[in-house]
Amino acid sequence: MKIISWNVNGLRSVARKNEIQKIIKANEYDVILLQETKIEEIGKVIETNGYFNYLMHPSTKKGYSGVITLCKFEPLNIIYGIGSEKYDSEGRVITVELKDYFVVNSYFPNSRRDLSRLDFKMDFNEKILEFLEKLRKKKPIVIGGDFNVAHTDLDIARPRQNDGNAGFTTQERGFIDKFIQKGYVDTFRIFNKESGNYSWWTYLYKSAKENNIGWRIDYFFVSNELKNKIKSSGIIKNQEGSDHAPVFVEIR
Repeated sequence: MKIISWNVNGLRSVARKNEIQKIIKANEYDVILLQETKIEEIGKVIETNGYFNYLMHPSTKKGYSGVITLCKFEPLNIIYGIGSEKYDSEGRVITVELKDYFVVNSYFPNSRRDLSRLDFKMDFNEKILEFLEKLRKKKPIVIGGDFNVAHTDLDIARPRQNDGNAGFTTQERGFIDKFIQKGYVDTFRIFNKESGNYSWWTYLYKSAKENNIGWRIDYFFVSNELKNKIKSSGIIKNQEGSDHAPVFVEIR
């Protein structure tokens, strides 16, 4: 089972560049998780080439947020949201139930430059953790997506300059610590303990990606029960089309 997750920062934009079509047509991934899709209907934007497709978009705001999950095979069940209208109205989470585990597609809130949404995000973090823990009583969890936080100094090019900034606050980083303590594993760090591996580079500075001044904010976590089944996990750094790079995990 091979799963890819990509914050496309607007599916229409990536589709115009033919980048998402390449991934779909390659037929390499069993499940494709997309975030920040910003659309309300898939068929008018891309052909899914036989993938079953599931879309959740904001109920109150067009052109914002949104997640899409594509599966080669029909899931046993699909769960839209986390059971909290406050967050589900922003179209942030889709879960598909497969035979051996749940696959959760997640787009965590951004706490914003002025941290005006930090409390909103921290509450979302707790709500999604509660949701995952309920699912986990039934079967293991795979969760991929844009967590909008760099966990440690290894996950950001300039930690000192960004200390306390959105996505690198003590509170946000502390939640990832708590997440790990609860029994979830950062699959990338099973295989790579080095710095310099990032999944997002700001568009504000053209040289950011060229000079690898980035953040690792896109992850695949699995519940501990699956840790020994992880064959590989990585970042596809050369993928064009978005300010994010896709991340992937392969499960035996």
